[in-house]
Amino acid sequence: MLIQPPAAPIAFPYPEPPEAGCVTEVAPGVLWARFWLPFRLNHVNMYLIEDGDGWMAVDTGIGLDDTKDAWNSLLEGPLRGRRLTGIVATHFHPDHIGLVGWLTERFGMPLHMPRTEFLTALAIQHRAFAANRPFYEEHGLPKEATDLVTTNGHGYLRLVTGLPTQFHRLVMGGRLTIGGRRFDVLTGGGHAPEQAMLYCVEDNIFFSADQVLTKISPNISVQPMEPEADPLGAYLSSLTHLREAVAADVLVLPGHHVPFTGLHARAGELAAHHAERCGLIAAACATAPRTATDLVPILFPRVTDPHQMGFAFSEVVAHVNYMRNRGELVQFREADGVLRMRTT
Repeated sequence: MLIQPPAAPIAFPYPEPPEAGCVTEVAPGVLWARFWLPFRLNHVNMYLIEDGDGWMAVDTGIGLDDTKDAWNSLLEGPLRGRRLTGIVATHFHPDHIGLVGWLTERFGMPLHMPRTEFLTALAIQHRAFAANRPFYEEHGLPKEATDLVTTNGHGYLRLVTGLPTQFHRLVMGGRLTIGGRRFDVLTGGGHAPEQAMLYCVEDNIFFSADQVLTKISPNISVQPMEPEADPLGAYLSSLTHLREAVAADVLVLPGHHVPFTGLHARAGELAAHHAERCGLIAAACATAPRTATDLVPILFPRVTDPHQMGFAFSEVVAHVNYMRNRGELVQFREADGVLRMRTT
């Protein structure tokens, strides 16, 4: 029997992030910048890939004035004299595409993005969030949290500056040439429906976006528009594929925290993390029927405010749907109209 060697340990070759308005060269012709976020996860990474006489940006930061000021500092400082040639937007979340509209209009440059991510960003503009109330109520979410998640949806629109009318589609298995380098395009579900990642085999560089992060697991959530979705199943499949398709010693450039090596080890940790959470759910549902809301403090014991409750709740439903698809849980509706789960 062939015994696989253990995955290389995780290491951090660039442990200190760049200061505001500055960049760090993490590989020849690849720059790393960081922007502030007004959330608990208080930063997002942006990368620049040398592209002839200019730079191709990977993500943009959130659509707020502070981020515009940070971009202007970069353009007038370390990027001075070099143009922007385009944007690769990895997924639809506002911390990654918030300034796509502002930058593409300002510089007249193309946007490269997966179709599903582009269309999801457009669809959010027309969602009737109040119509989602039954989804939350039938899973037992408290009224205060339900009121919050069904009324603050248009906050997304305040964090993005729009999208251009045209884009270049990124597809799984496709290729993108930037400055003479060939990048293989990979996509993965879970955190977003079709999140894009870029892999340069020759230079052993992997832009993982939010699919593989070091200090946290990316949020994996079920949304009301697709209540039976299995994003966790999609995410775990993506982790398996990344371990097969991307070299173990690649330099990973993630959307948050710092660059690292040890992709296979980290992917294994993330898979084990979700297996542990499924185990907690199974143990709880073996003792009594549970709503998704009942399971929130079991997976997220420190979540107290309604805003965080909404994220935690949606991630619990993702684990529940995954376990239901695997035949590990049964969902049923009781006389009060609320959905509960029990083990099979």
